[in-house]
Amino acid sequence: MSTQRHFFRRHFGIAVAASAMLYTGMTLAQAPAKAVNAAPVPGAAVNLNQTVKIAWLDPLSGLMAAVGTNQLKSFQFLAERFSQKNKAGVKFEIIGIDNKLSPQETTNALKSAIDQGARYVVQGNGSGPALAIIDALSKYNERNPGKEVVFLNYAAVDPDLTNSKCDYWHFRLDADTSMKMEALTAYIKDQPEIKKVYLINQNYSHGQQVSKFAKLNLASKRPDIQVVGDDLHPLAQVRDFAPYIAKIKQSGADSVVTGNWGSDLTLLIKAANESGLNNVKFYTYYGGVTGTPTAMGAASAGRVYQVSYNHLNMGGEIQQLMADYKKKFNDDFYTGAVYHAFAILTEAMAKSKSTEPAVVAKAMEGLRFKSFNGDVEMRKTDHQLQQGLFIDRWEKAGGKYPYDAENTGYTFVPVKYYEPYVASTPTSCQMKRPS
Repeated sequence: MSTQRHFFRRHFGIAVAASAMLYTGMTLAQAPAKAVNAAPVPGAAVNLNQTVKIAWLDPLSGLMAAVGTNQLKSFQFLAERFSQKNKAGVKFEIIGIDNKLSPQETTNALKSAIDQGARYVVQGNGSGPALAIIDALSKYNERNPGKEVVFLNYAAVDPDLTNSKCDYWHFRLDADTSMKMEALTAYIKDQPEIKKVYLINQNYSHGQQVSKFAKLNLASKRPDIQVVGDDLHPLAQVRDFAPYIAKIKQSGADSVVTGNWGSDLTLLIKAANESGLNNVKFYTYYGGVTGTPTAMGAASAGRVYQVSYNHLNMGGEIQQLMADYKKKFNDDFYTGAVYHAFAILTEAMAKSKSTEPAVVAKAMEGLRFKSFNGDVEMRKTDHQLQQGLFIDRWEKAGGKYPYDAENTGYTFVPVKYYEPYVASTPTSCQMKRPS
């Protein structure tokens, strides 16, 4: 047996599963909270002046490589900034590993990260890879007490990851698909001109969940709205969306709701603009991601919306970080959950006076801290961050909203803010905590 196969059988024991798609919508589970290294104990305390290794596992190849490259740079940039000053007095080092957007490759990348001494891993592109990490770490941590690894999920938003597939070692920093749809449909409900909606999404767990929750929420909040199309297409494989745009035109839709991201949204918007589909609004999850602002340009002004926990003109510290990032890379810093990752780690490490993952994980449960978008809380029940959400609209940059996205002269402007309780959704998680 090869060393690698032996490692997986001994530590992980997994065949990578596809992400489950059932979301029960039950009331909050009242799972008992058992103590897990609640405070540093003799021999467990560490010197906080040390370097904490964080492994980044996301795509650096294929159609989504541009997105992954931007986010790896974002982690490296903020690691440098937070290393200069933070409450815990720690330094951060980022280990970037290409997972090729594949669950199978992700488990290989995770093994490599652990071999390189990483005790924290971050990932966000694709819920299938996220589930692979959750499954692997659940088994690995159980079999390796004292060597635990924590997973900070900054963008994989399948609700199931904090419901039936929830795990103690997994913490999600983004709002999940159902939370974003709650806010988005709350906004759509108050737009009387919306009569016919077309759904187009990527054919994997997140895209399927966008379709599911869009139909459920629209039916309850605006039953008069017709869903005139519901397409699922392969993830990161379609190079020409003209046939889909033709179907949208034929349907008579006045609005499109899509959870597409990366090339799948960039090429969709590009095809819409090229076809002259200028009387239809697009309600998106990821309009600000690499390549999409350039595809939108002037042609999409006033017609593309985004639901997100941030926007491009937040002000304060995050705005200065965005400006510095753009000056250094001539690129946009748009994944605000990267900031969440360093903020929650340094807060928890300072609180627990430790960098040991088992101690830090316990400190992160229920932790309330101030981030760039206000006061947020890591819900103890399921490890889902609770935070407010914005509805943003693509408009010409200037005045109160000057940030120039991808040097287009346009930006996302906030048109509505929803408090955390509005976007919060219940969980069916029955958290199994280590004893």
